[in-house]
This record gives sequence, structure tokens and C-alpha cells, in this order.
Amino acid sequence: MRVPSTEVQNNFGKYLKYVEVNEEIIVTKNGKDVARILLCDDQNSSLAAEGAAEYQSREGRVTYEEFLELVEASEQRFELIDGVIYNLASPSYGHQYAVQEIFGTFYNWFKNKKCIPLTSPFDITLFKAEDNICVVQPDIVVICDRDNMDKKGNYKGVPTLVVEVLSPSTRSKDMLKKLELYKQCGIKEYWMIDPKNNLIYVYILDKNEIADSIAFQKGAHEYAESVCFSGLKVALADVFL
Repeated sequence: MRVPSTEVQNNFGKYLKYVEVNEEIIVTKNGKDVARILLCDDQNSSLAAEGAAEYQSREGRVTYEEFLELVEASEQRFELIDGVIYNLASPSYGHQYAVQEIFGTFYNWFKNKKCIPLTSPFDITLFKAEDNICVVQPDIVVICDRDNMDKKGNYKGVPTLVVEVLSPSTRSKDMLKKLELYKQCGIKEYWMIDPKNNLIYVYILDKNEIADSIAFQKGAHEYAESVCFSGLKVALADVFL
């Protein structure tokens, strides 16, 4: 199916539904094919599992302004990383269970403190470079620079700590693309939750490098502990089903 780019921008969510039933969408501009919307690699994943579909122009990456237009025209959830748009479907039960348990601990620990934990969906706008603005929705963020929240509740700062729970269709994005993004944007601590292996990886990021990493596994460790926030720890038995 060939669709003009303006029509796709205005009805992106509708065309994603066509993609979900294996209908390939060719996006045209001025009569030329400029982009293709494809089904994510894991075609057997159901909509109950978090998935990712990409929208990337062959003539160049999607700009931040184009991303905002697409978001405005759709009820879907999206992330923008290095000029590529990812559509976020509903997460699975195990994913949300882990998020709930970790956030519950974070909420109680940070209560009445300067920093505040928030859960997705909440846009984090990161400036990887002057011409590379990225927008992500981490599962949990800890924000200490609340002065970077504007009157409309939009945040354009750098969270101190970010948590992502891996899903089968997002492992590569969370383990590679997001680790690189967070490393380059000044985030200090990245928790990567792996329900498949009952593991929590804690990465300490400094000066665009991985300064240290610690793996906490259920059975071998009782708690996963933060480095940036001394005393903050999460019981592994509570996180994994």
C-alpha cells in the first residue's frame, strides 16, 4: 500500500494497525517512495508484549519536529532514538509486575527527598547532539533536576537514574541503543532488568563511558543496590515472578 507522507503523519496509528496484519506501507512524497513502515522483527509477538515498529526516511532520519507531528496525530506511544521512531505497544504482565515492584520501593525510599521517581508513560527529551534530539519513555526515571520541568509538565533534563525492563522484542534496543544514548547524555546510573534470567544489571555511567557494571541475580543476591543513591536497594525476590 502506498500512502502520501501527509496522510501517514495525520493517521500514523491507523497505518500501524495495517502493518500489524502484515500490510507493508510505502510512504510517498512528491510522487517518490521515501520511507517504508515494516512489522517488527518478532512477528510472532502478540500485542500484549511490548513491541517496536520503525519509521525512518530513506532520504534522511526523522527529525524531532517530524516526530512531534506524528505524536500529535496519533494516540500511540512512540520513542525517537537517533532519528528512528519506535512504536511502543502494551507491555506484558511480567514486565509491569517488575516495574510495579521496583517503583514501589523507589517511591517509598525517595519520599520527602529532593529527587522524585516517575513511571512510564512520561517523555524524557535528551539532547544527544545539537542535531540529534531523542525522546524516550523509560519504565522508571529518577529526576533530581526538577527545575527542568516546564509549566506544562514537559521535562527536558537529564534523569540521574533510569530503569528499563527488557522484553523479548526490545532487548536489543534497551541493551544497545538505550545504553549508548544514556551514556552519551549524562545519565549516571542505568538499571537493566532481565526477567528472562532473573537478573538486574546496574551500569554506572561517567564521561560518556561505562565506569562500572554490577550484575545482581536472584538466588545469588538478595538485593540489587544503587551506587548513586546509597541505601537504595530492591529485593530480587519481589521483582521476578
